[in-house]
Amino acid sequence: MSKIVSQTKILLRNVDKINPEKIEDYLKNNGYQGLRKAFELGPKEVIGEIKNSALLGRGGAAFPTGIKWESVYQEKNYPKYVIANAEEGEPGTFKDKVLLEKDPHSIIEGLIIAGFAINAEQGFLYLKEEYHSAYKILQKALIQAEKNNFLGKNILGSSFSFNIEIRISAGAYITGEETALFNALEGERPIPRIKPPYPNKFGLFGKPTIINNAETLAYVPQIILSGADWFKKFGIPGSYGTKLICLSEDVKKVGVYEIELGKYTLREIIYGLGGRIKKNKKIKAVIPGGASTQFLTEKEIKVKYDFDSLKKVGNSLGTGGIMVFSTERNIPHLVRDFFAFYSDESCGYCIPCRIGTKRIYEILTRLTNGKMKKDDYENLRLLGELMKDTARCGLGQACVNPLLSSLEKFKSEYLTPKKWIK
Repeated sequence: MSKIVSQTKILLRNVDKINPEKIEDYLKNNGYQGLRKAFELGPKEVIGEIKNSALLGRGGAAFPTGIKWESVYQEKNYPKYVIANAEEGEPGTFKDKVLLEKDPHSIIEGLIIAGFAINAEQGFLYLKEEYHSAYKILQKALIQAEKNNFLGKNILGSSFSFNIEIRISAGAYITGEETALFNALEGERPIPRIKPPYPNKFGLFGKPTIINNAETLAYVPQIILSGADWFKKFGIPGSYGTKLICLSEDVKKVGVYEIELGKYTLREIIYGLGGRIKKNKKIKAVIPGGASTQFLTEKEIKVKYDFDSLKKVGNSLGTGGIMVFSTERNIPHLVRDFFAFYSDESCGYCIPCRIGTKRIYEILTRLTNGKMKKDDYENLRLLGELMKDTARCGLGQACVNPLLSSLEKFKSEYLTPKKWIK
């Protein structure tokens, strides 16, 4: 019997405990004290604190946040920009929605501190189109922050001025890729740019730009207020802090949880927080970090849940979207559904992704309808490997992870298709 996971609450400390539409509630819980301390420290010290905390980006790429900030701080080209990416388009991921709706000021405060650290005057909050409730809450939160002099001209009597504008996503999954998001904000077609140049030199409107996931920015006020050493008390070396995870699909208790990185196995998290598997079935497969990560079999979920441990087994923590599938599920059917999404969401710019996602979906549809052709299995593998090697951006390269891993780990289901429950 797996032990119950005890939850350490850093990001979820205010969730369901404050009224997200009243800034007074946020202020009573040390709200905007991180910003006040940032002004006392100054930009270099703020960046140093974030760098020393070893905070890794929580949007999927796991890039060191402090290094990203420092590289933009060192640029002398102005103006500079800061973006909070809350598009959250990865299937199986809905963590940012909780923060946006129930603790919006934590993200806003983190965004302001990031702007102060690099001497930017303009920030953007790029919001998923479907998050209508979050939009209304954020609008109200921004008005309240400005009335309390946390936004606008000469914040808290300083010489620093900063504004935040909410931009609604056009609903494109591709804007999870940072340079495609820049194009979208500029009113252009949202397609990924060639790198280099990187965003620290040539980002939004061709200027130095920080772009962080909303969850990443929500950590910032507390790290500045309590210090890097405090943050490092949580998690393990290489994976400090906590992580918001989204448990979904065939667990009894679907939801968003916060866990310390590296302290528990994936199995302990699933059973400790998700409860039993629906219909008392057993686990067949798990996606550990959103639909662009690889399948793990039931035997493989003893792996510790942190960045390095999952990387060592050839997988990724990704966005923290843990999708659990029971023995009732048919794996090719699941992968087909993924590729229905990917083929629809492809930006269409590069041929490997534009054509590859459609051909994979067509083959999987044929297979799940019991009309498999002799070369289908091999063609799926070749198409997946081709996309992984030649797609223009990371999203096109990563979306084949569930396909390629399932071809290896659930080969029999591709070669002997049956009728399964969806």
